[in-house]
Amino acid sequence: MSQIFDTRACELGEGALWHPLRQQFFWFDILGCKLLSRHGDASPAWPLGKMASAAGWLNAAHLLLATETGLAVLDLDSGQLTPHWRLPASATALRSNDGRADRHHGFWFSTMGKQAEPGVGAIYRYLRGEVRQLFDGLTIPNSICFSPDGRQAYFSDTARQIVWRQALDAQGWPAGEREVFLDLVPEGLNPDGAVVDAEGGLWCAHWGAGAVMRYSPEAQRTHTFSVRGALHVSCPVFGGPDLRGLLLTTAREGLTDPDPAQGMTYLLDVPIQGLPEPRVIL
Repeated sequence: MSQIFDTRACELGEGALWHPLRQQFFWFDILGCKLLSRHGDASPAWPLGKMASAAGWLNAAHLLLATETGLAVLDLDSGQLTPHWRLPASATALRSNDGRADRHHGFWFSTMGKQAEPGVGAIYRYLRGEVRQLFDGLTIPNSICFSPDGRQAYFSDTARQIVWRQALDAQGWPAGEREVFLDLVPEGLNPDGAVVDAEGGLWCAHWGAGAVMRYSPEAQRTHTFSVRGALHVSCPVFGGPDLRGLLLTTAREGLTDPDPAQGMTYLLDVPIQGLPEPRVIL
C-alpha cells in the first residue's frame, strides 16, 4: 500500500529523482513551473520560471534539467538556472517531458507539443556536450529507462500505448531497430514514466489507471500496486538508503473537481531493490 510522501498537490507531477549524494527525492510540477523536494521536516521548492520536467544529478549542488527551452543547470543552493543547451527557436510550441540519466553518464530527454499535438514529439540524448535526436514522430514520449547493464533502453508513446525496447552499443547509442516490448492497447493502459530495478524488471506508471506495474525482462507482468486513490500516476523512481522505496508522482491535470488524493506524491515499500541513478557528466 502506498503512503503519502508529500501533500503538495501538483497539477502535473513528473520527473522523480533520488539524489544519492544528498539522500533526497526531487520531482517537478511541470505546469506549476517548479521543482519540489522533501528533506527531513523541510519541504523546499525552486520556482523555475518555465516548464521543466526531468533531471539528472551532476554533483551535490547541481542538477541538469530538461526544460521547455532545452537543457539548463540548476544550482540548488542559489536557485540560479543557467542555460546549457537550447532547443531551436522554432520549437516554442514544445515542452520537455520524460527523461533520465543512462548508465554511460549521458542524459535522455524528450519533447512534446504543449497541447500534445500528434507526432511532434522526439527523444534526444545528451552525452558530454553533444546532443543527438534519437527518435521522432512521437506524441507523448515517456518511460525512458535503462537495463542494469546499460545495453537496453526503454521508451514509450503514451498516446500509442506502446513501450519499445532499443538495443544500445558500448557507448550507449541506439544500435539496430527498436522492438515492441509492451503493447498495452488490448488492456487500455497508458504507459507514463518508468524505471528499472536491480533484477532488470521495468516498473511503469499507468496514467489514468491509478497504478504502477512491474514487468519482467520477458515482458510478463509480475506485480501491480495501486496508489491510494490517485488516478493519474505519472513517474516512479527508486530511492531511500537501501533503494527499496518507490516514489510516485501523480497529477490533477484533466480531472474535473479532483479530490485531495490527486496530485500528491506517494511512497511505496517494494520487494525488489532499485538501482542508483547514474551521475550525468557535462
